[in-house]
Amino acid sequence: METILITGAGGYIGTYMVEHFLSIGYKVIALDRFFFGNTLDNLSFNKKLKIVKNDIRLLNINHFKGVDSVIDLAAISNDPASELFPSITRDINYKGAVHVAKMAKKAGVKIYVFSSSCSMYGAGNGIVNEKSHLAPISTYAKCKIAAENEIIKLSTKNFCVTSMRNATVYGVSNRRMRFDLLINVMTLHAWKNRKIFVLGQGKQWRPLIHIYDLVNAFRLILEEKEESKINGEIFNVGSNEQNFQVVNIANYFRNFFQDLAIEVTPSDPDTRSYRVNFDKITKTLGFTVSKTIDDGILEIKSALDKGIITDSIQTRTLDYYKYLISADKILSSVKISGRLF
Repeated sequence: METILITGAGGYIGTYMVEHFLSIGYKVIALDRFFFGNTLDNLSFNKKLKIVKNDIRLLNINHFKGVDSVIDLAAISNDPASELFPSITRDINYKGAVHVAKMAKKAGVKIYVFSSSCSMYGAGNGIVNEKSHLAPISTYAKCKIAAENEIIKLSTKNFCVTSMRNATVYGVSNRRMRFDLLINVMTLHAWKNRKIFVLGQGKQWRPLIHIYDLVNAFRLILEEKEESKINGEIFNVGSNEQNFQVVNIANYFRNFFQDLAIEVTPSDPDTRSYRVNFDKITKTLGFTVSKTIDDGILEIKSALDKGIITDSIQTRTLDYYKYLISADKILSSVKISGRLF
């Protein structure tokens, strides 16, 4: 039974991934700072799971003992949040990621998978692939590029390294839901207000992928028998069929919400737009997606209807980071000798 160490295991993708790999027989070490709460606590009974609360910047070789594979998801997790504190983003998303990879290699880990992003294509022209020019706009994307460049160079015949440039993810992750991702937040607004907003006239392109399909792509990397197919390689993760202009995505919601208003605005502070080719992962690994946008909208709507997921500040990454910073300042100002009471 192989052991995977997953960093960022307490997040939107991480919690889903932990459950998935446990369900198919892997031992999992779930490592996270758990900023968003103890999202894995009710899985602690599982003997195949070890939960570690730590910061990736503080890891040493001992944390990787007995580990066969590492999936590195840890990051300040989106473009707007990275601009809130760019220096910390560089410290975690770039330096921290490289540190994890180097420690894993030193410890003798066999496989390292880096979770990157199609966001690094920025405002790309035409359809972009893994060899296309990168045009990062945000600190988040720039850090992903810097980390990927250094980490890929660490690959050897004994240390298999793969970077996954993920499309924008959607779908229910009931342990740590996010309502700051395109399909997810549109579904919330349609469900809650019967109104969705399309910024920048909706002309911007986004590639999309359901969280189940994304996690399955990572599984394919870990289970690939021909290491030469994946070692030192970069893959866009998504499907050609799920490249959409945002304005066209909005129309899907009319199938699920009656009397839905769609408001299109002329400007958008987010200037990213990228249409991505995913042929490489399909041809190399036989990867295909099983979920559609309709599936995602329906499952989010159903989960909201049933109260499985709810809207809260913790579901909006940027707002929650701002809250933590504000709370920390307040607590620091009232503490005396390090004590609140």
